[in-house]
Amino acid sequence: MGQLYERAEIYDLIESEQRTASIRKDWEMFLGERPIKTFLDVSIGTGGMTLPLQELGMELFGSDLSEAMLARCREKALAKQKPFELQCSDFRDLSCWGDRQFDCVASTGNALGYVPHEDVLKTLEEMDAHVKPGGYLCFDSRNWEKIQREKQRFYLYNPFFHGETRVNLVQVWDHNPDGSLVFNLLYSFEQDNRIVQKEIFEEHYHPFPLSLVEKKLKALGYSPMEWQPLPCFSQERDFDKVDWYRVIAQKQ
Repeated sequence: MGQLYERAEIYDLIESEQRTASIRKDWEMFLGERPIKTFLDVSIGTGGMTLPLQELGMELFGSDLSEAMLARCREKALAKQKPFELQCSDFRDLSCWGDRQFDCVASTGNALGYVPHEDVLKTLEEMDAHVKPGGYLCFDSRNWEKIQREKQRFYLYNPFFHGETRVNLVQVWDHNPDGSLVFNLLYSFEQDNRIVQKEIFEEHYHPFPLSLVEKKLKALGYSPMEWQPLPCFSQERDFDKVDWYRVIAQKQ
């Protein structure tokens, strides 16, 4: 069973102009009037969550562990005639960026959950090293506390179309005794009411509580820490009920 992040062409099927416009609106509302001109995403993937920032006037930089995802990101940036610097790097070691610092360093796409707790803390230290004084550290995450509390097993997406092909996506979540989770991503592709292709991917996660990150950011000198639902224009403001959230904190 493969990993979705090795198949950038399938990972990106969910993208659309409407989704990109929604992401751009979300960032614009979330970042508000913060003076952010340079933005580094250390888990940029194919850029779906971050490329819209270019339309807000930010200078973008990105790194990711997957060469396949970075290649796709480059293609998309070139298609918009807005290429930018990309590096292949694990976010637990960001030495590829040398001593450079940015107005905001972020991890998008629920990426922190891929690594054990001690590596989440290590990643925050690596990100912090590249945040300018007075700059911001940012990440998004599924609400692992809600998922573990409710033992949710199925996560359904609305069907979407790629050309004439209808794409159906269902996630089935296996809760392991050690607290980790396996996400089984089930894709089916329909044409003329017939399934013509199936793809199954498996992703492993290590759920972490928000308090783990909050404590670490405080120790690194960040204050205040703010969280918002993702997207931030969601009406839900009760942390126990949101499915996904984003955090931002300022370096003092």
